[in-house]
Amino acid sequence: MEKVLEVKELAISFETFAGKVHAIRGVSFDLYKGETLAIVGESGSGKSVTTRSIMKLLANNATIDQGEILFKNSDLVKKTEKEMQLIRGKDIAMIFQDPMTSLDPTMTIGNQVAESLRKHKKISKKEALERALSLLQLVGIPNAADRLKHYPHQFSGGQRQRIVIAIALICYPEILIADEPTTALDVTIQAQIIGLMKEIQRKISTSIIFITHDLGVVANVADRVAVMYGGRIVEIGTADDIFYNPQHPYTWGLLSSMPTLDTKGSKLYAIPGSPPDLLDPPSGDAFYPRNAYAMKIDTRQAPPFFDVSPTHQAATWLLAPGAPKVEPPLEIQRRQKQFLERQ
Repeated sequence: MEKVLEVKELAISFETFAGKVHAIRGVSFDLYKGETLAIVGESGSGKSVTTRSIMKLLANNATIDQGEILFKNSDLVKKTEKEMQLIRGKDIAMIFQDPMTSLDPTMTIGNQVAESLRKHKKISKKEALERALSLLQLVGIPNAADRLKHYPHQFSGGQRQRIVIAIALICYPEILIADEPTTALDVTIQAQIIGLMKEIQRKISTSIIFITHDLGVVANVADRVAVMYGGRIVEIGTADDIFYNPQHPYTWGLLSSMPTLDTKGSKLYAIPGSPPDLLDPPSGDAFYPRNAYAMKIDTRQAPPFFDVSPTHQAATWLLAPGAPKVEPPLEIQRRQKQFLERQ
């Protein structure tokens, strides 16, 4: 498969009044043409910071301490702001979580959708508005021709999110970053938006990075899944690998906390403890204090990635040669049984 993006050993920190926050600590992953890579994890795990660094939309107090972000054989980390302006919207576009704050309340929808096209393609306003109309029709805005002159407040939340998607897709970008695009929507609209993104992806072969904490959404959208914790990726594999054969105790915890048709009673599993303090990151495995399966080495040394299969890697000492065999939670065993029966 053709790689469209390579992130290599990325490290990002933030200078704060309390000290230096090591938000991203050695993140590496690849993105392939036409695939959807979901990045999941708790709030504060580093999902949004990682993807915003691709667009170079980090806060002023952020520093990329090390690493490369390779796109078209060029390192985005080294690009100037002027060079990034030629890439944003044209080659790499982003859908933000809240469509109302993403849209300019003083501009009509037609002008907002057409703006990026006029900037990057240097076409007339009439041509840009015609293309904007076709995009609004593609994303399912009813009476799109009449609504080009309407303002954001005249649309529903689901329609505004569709408009934001149209803005992101107007130049047919190679990479689309979706930062929790369905979080503020009800489940019916969520399903419509996900279906829309998959349909458009099939038509223009764009690659999608989908950020979310909702594993139910991931199951419907992702080809591959990267699980983040404490500023690092701790497990990565195909959607089947992660959902039916997870290997990292943190992934076990995330999946065990999901309600299923078999869930009985009203109490769901919750991972005990809190995420690590990244002002003073642990020298060992960041998940150690919350890990019921932790070993002594976890307190001293962060685990490397171990291969589970050609498509599946996890950073846990439980996979090291000679490590004691442990039984995962019953919910995970049930999923693994389903996975094996399907092979």
